[in-house]
Amino acid sequence: MNGLTFVLLVLGIGLALLIFNHDTGQTFGIANEDFGQMVYLVPIAGLLSVGILAGRRGDMGQVLRNIAIWLLIVLGLVAAYLYRDDARNVGARMVAGLLPGTAVVVTTSEGSNEVIIHKTRGNHFQTNVRVEGKVLPMLVDTGASTVVLSYDDARAIGLDPQDLSYTISVMTANGRAMAAPVRLDEIAIGPIVRQNVRAMVAEDGRLDESLLGMSFLSTLGSLQMQTDELRLRD
Repeated sequence: MNGLTFVLLVLGIGLALLIFNHDTGQTFGIANEDFGQMVYLVPIAGLLSVGILAGRRGDMGQVLRNIAIWLLIVLGLVAAYLYRDDARNVGARMVAGLLPGTAVVVTTSEGSNEVIIHKTRGNHFQTNVRVEGKVLPMLVDTGASTVVLSYDDARAIGLDPQDLSYTISVMTANGRAMAAPVRLDEIAIGPIVRQNVRAMVAEDGRLDESLLGMSFLSTLGSLQMQTDELRLRD
């Protein structure tokens, strides 16, 4: 039996046992979480032993070098496992920095999710928001009392803007305009989802880009605005 077959066999048996004992929470009297870590470490120990035994055919210096190499491999694997969440967060922040406007989900030290939005080149916080199942680019605007959809975006999510009643006066980047009140079944940004959100639809040609306003933002657990990033928590 070669090393790869041994590793796959141990992992397969361990996974089968964990699945079989999922409801009980224990495997051979050991908590499933601890048993899973043991299954993870057994193949490493086996490979380390094989490396040491193979090195015994050489001189003592070769044996020590083999031991050192395998210890470094084990330490590297253990470090990768222990800091896997930190590595994911670093990768997510790199994506957010390279692609401004991309909403990136990271895990905080408390274990909760946090959505990070970086500023775009226009010095605005812009991100993709899922509205009624459709993805729309929106500007995060704490000065807007509600979510405000452009005429075209309203049509894109299935509304008929021609049948709406434009009775509310609003101030936009293009000046004062009239808007129609609506209710949106669902708005989501990353894992943050809200239903039945109050919103408005601006008149045709009066709003270049939809706004993610306070009717959504005020429902968040926290909203932190820093120099170049915006942090949202459910």
